Amino acid sequence: MNQKQLLLLGEEKLKQNKIEDAYFKAKKLLNHILKQQNEQFITHNLEEVSIEKQKEYQEKLEQVINGKPLQYITNKQEFMGINFYVDENVLIPQPDTEILVEKVIETMQKQLETVSKTSDVLDLCTGSGAIAISIAKYVQNVKVTASDISKKALDVTIKNAKANLTNEKIECICSNMFEQIPKKQFNYIVSNPPYIQTNIITNLPKEVKKEPHIALDGGKDGLTFYRIILQNASNYLKTNGYLFLEIGYDQGNQIINIWENSKSNLELITTSPIKDLGGNDRVLIFKKVGEM
Repeated sequence: MNQKQLLLLGEEKLKQNKIEDAYFKAKKLLNHILKQQNEQFITHNLEEVSIEKQKEYQEKLEQVINGKPLQYITNKQEFMGINFYVDENVLIPQPDTEILVEKVIETMQKQLETVSKTSDVLDLCTGSGAIAISIAKYVQNVKVTASDISKKALDVTIKNAKANLTNEKIECICSNMFEQIPKKQFNYIVSNPPYIQTNIITNLPKEVKKEPHIALDGGKDGLTFYRIILQNASNYLKTNGYLFLEIGYDQGNQIINIWENSKSNLELITTSPIKDLGGNDRVLIFKKVGEM
């Protein structure tokens, strides 16, 4: 069986099992197994595929059908134009989070026009390191502290930092939110914390449920970690420092209410949540306006 025939077989199998984007996933999986780029498929699609590779392809198709994310099979996900290694220990970086990172970088670059000092950034719940590494990659004068409660997630962060030549600009700390973070003040804090309600997780798509629950579960109302962040962030921010939060599509008003009740010296500088490409609420930005 040649590559083209195997691809069509894979596509049909995924379609029969109601897998979305069947052609895209079947092709990406085939190229991964054959260790080739997409362009190589165009010129090699009539080449015969060994029985061993055919068998491996069938086995991986079954994994996709059973809900394993394709990114965990290929161990690859692109984010902010950067290739990241991902596995079952970290969430898969999503395009919507790029909005968060873009806003952080945009704000930092404006600040760096007037201040040439190195900026200190704290990335809470770093996971794969996608946010921390993207900032370190695209901003010159920056030092990023990437923290996560999961040591295995931080191992992935370190792997990605080295692969993307940003490891000298990133320090990893294993910490349950702020507990192990040094008593210092940062110019910027950024976080995409767990924000799914506990009782909703069981109803998520099969693929999402294969991602680490600790990185999904935001507590009974999905807001546990926002309360912790908004209660503590000003203690870790310099005056005029910024806090950037990714939020769930329906959580904007609730998080603003938490902020209003926190009586902190954080000022909300976005009159309403910033939208993602799908038009959903995605980012809130706060600024520390002085000491309490």
